Amino acid sequence: MAWSGHTGARSSRSAALFWNALSACVLAGAAPFAHAEPLPGTQALEKSGDISAEMVTGIGHWLERETTRATQDRGRIWQAAAAGDEWLEFTSKRRGQLRKILGAVDSRTPGILEEYQPAGAPGPMVRATGFSIRHVRWPVFAGVHGEGVLFLPAPKPRGLAIVIPDADEVPEQSEKAYRLAIDGWEVIAVVLVDRRSNWSGSEAFDRWTNQSHREWLHRPAFEMGRTVMGYEVQKVVALLDAIQQPASRWSKDFKGVAVHGSGEGGMLALFCAALDERILKTFVSGSFGPREKLFAEPLYRNAFGLLRDFGDAELAAMIAPRELVVEPSPRPQIPGPPPATAQRRGAAPGAVTPPSHAEMQTEVDRANQILNARHAPLVQVVVPPDSVPASTPAPASSEFNDARQKETVRELEKFTQSLVPFAERQRTGDLWSKLKPGVVWDDAQRSLRDRLWRDVIGKIDAPLLPPNPHTRLILEKEKWRAYEVTLDVFPDVFAWGWLLLPSDLKPGEHRPVVVCQHGLEGLPEDLVNEDPKARAYGYYKAYAARLAEQGFIVYVPHNPYRGMDNFRMLQRRANPLGLSLFSFILAQHDVTTQWLAGLPFVDPQRIAFYGLSYGGKSAMRIPALIDRYCLSICSGDFNEWILKNVSTDFRGSYVFTSEWEMPEWNLGFVANYAEMAMLIAPRPFMVERGHDDGVAIDEWVGYEYAKVKRGYDKLGIGDRTELEWFDGPHTIHGVGTFEFLHKHLAWPPAK
Repeated sequence: MAWSGHTGARSSRSAALFWNALSACVLAGAAPFAHAEPLPGTQALEKSGDISAEMVTGIGHWLERETTRATQDRGRIWQAAAAGDEWLEFTSKRRGQLRKILGAVDSRTPGILEEYQPAGAPGPMVRATGFSIRHVRWPVFAGVHGEGVLFLPAPKPRGLAIVIPDADEVPEQSEKAYRLAIDGWEVIAVVLVDRRSNWSGSEAFDRWTNQSHREWLHRPAFEMGRTVMGYEVQKVVALLDAIQQPASRWSKDFKGVAVHGSGEGGMLALFCAALDERILKTFVSGSFGPREKLFAEPLYRNAFGLLRDFGDAELAAMIAPRELVVEPSPRPQIPGPPPATAQRRGAAPGAVTPPSHAEMQTEVDRANQILNARHAPLVQVVVPPDSVPASTPAPASSEFNDARQKETVRELEKFTQSLVPFAERQRTGDLWSKLKPGVVWDDAQRSLRDRLWRDVIGKIDAPLLPPNPHTRLILEKEKWRAYEVTLDVFPDVFAWGWLLLPSDLKPGEHRPVVVCQHGLEGLPEDLVNEDPKARAYGYYKAYAARLAEQGFIVYVPHNPYRGMDNFRMLQRRANPLGLSLFSFILAQHDVTTQWLAGLPFVDPQRIAFYGLSYGGKSAMRIPALIDRYCLSICSGDFNEWILKNVSTDFRGSYVFTSEWEMPEWNLGFVANYAEMAMLIAPRPFMVERGHDDGVAIDEWVGYEYAKVKRGYDKLGIGDRTELEWFDGPHTIHGVGTFEFLHKHLAWPPAK
């Protein structure tokens, strides 16, 4: 007798059969659990081992298949577009998408290329080979400059080329720039953010990380819808702008430039040429190849949704009919972030491994399949020369290069910080200005909910599987018994949790359910552990068990944020597909709430959510998007969440920690916690906050919650939201929140 999992009328005969079976289970409670019957209407659960690890592995398998499918779908779409009559419109739209994916969206500051003498830098150098080297810079954004080295040949240059070296290559020592200058080209070699960690941290309170400068900038930028790759694309495009300024020496006869990129610079050159048609010829060394293993590369290469629309082959197709030349290279080989020390740690894993010649050729073949349909020039493959110039320009001093990197890093760091108040003002205009009961508010709420789910978290559009519930009796207490439950979600993806049923359940009763959510690295059993000496008890105080004793039906789902970098790698695998870890968590809760709502002893209108820590993070996102939850309680997590992920001035910011999966794409411009709470409205919402909780400071919590209270008051439902402060740490307090549950779930407290 399998239950459909849907709400609605239940036949009295089915309900009677269920209650008879459940009563038999209760009467058989003295028997060993191994022989206990599963929950009526379900099959026996026989899984063994670490189910949490199995869940993470299963999601990984799903993502692996989806990545392959995305590549295949992308190829079909691009080849069909190339064979059609609307190619220009197609590529124009894709350029707009690529700018958003990279976060290359900020208005640039117009200005000219100027020579300057930075402090500590050697003066203009004249080489024996007949060219001089000078330092140049140009404006990009307010407070942000591009910087580079200008190689001037003598006597008359053949033209202008831009060199984008690898991130760790000092531009004064660029082999490619040197070769071109010897060959008579004027060359501007661009300074990139490097992979050292010298300035990855805060001088103000002496807290440092082993994140590369690129990762240090990427984490907060990602939260604000930007990437370090996008910033550097903007620097190159701003250089093209500066070259074309009337006062520029190159503006009069400007017809375009050639761009040469190596390593990290090769990836940037490909992006720049795909976006800007002023680049007439592009050379990419040691970078062109398949991107399906993007998740294994450094975090600073993470690009949300990139693989849905773009691989290197598709970027190459956008460059045509302009010329693209690629070459294999064994460099750079970067095994991971800078080594961790006691003082510097927290970097995400990820290696730089240049594509092999075979991998490069495979992607070239994909590109040429698209270009053949356009009868466009094909991607050319060259083999780099073995010889190295007999001499190279003298290197910049390490002191000067350190100072230059510090300035480069701090400029971009400050620019990202400056986006935070701007984003808050934009959110105010998008949602809060419409805060009045009626159609306008309903539409604004619906629009934001869709944007948060699709553009930030990522919605999986694949159909859900039938839940196919499997259960087994796992624990029995005087006032309740617990069943372990698994439910199917997608192929290889399942939901898992513990269902606590009060022992005084009566036939025909429809009781409220409280879904209790664990935090980071937690398990369902942690929320029922009543041993005061247990580590889990210090956080959870066995609050799931306490609520079951109060007569609530309790469900304790497992969310797959367990396994350290194993689960975090799911975020890296998901992001290039436009998905995230919460894409799967939401699907799991969708299935779970459907199943719970269909149980004959559950009132489907009274299913509540109460989570601590990462479970509190869940309490903000899941009920905001799944309306089967009738209320939500966020414990130990509610705060000024955008600052928590972006600020480099707060010691407790995630920019310093190993929780590198925390940044969510462009969340800063979409929804802070106040906006998420307003997506929960008009359903009741509560915050539980200990003064000594290191997640945030009281001032941040109060500031963000004040918006929520104002919003509920404006909607005429101010009695449906509360904030309880208590004098304690990061833990369940279980006083005001229990009262809140009893009140809004209309369930009397146990005597």
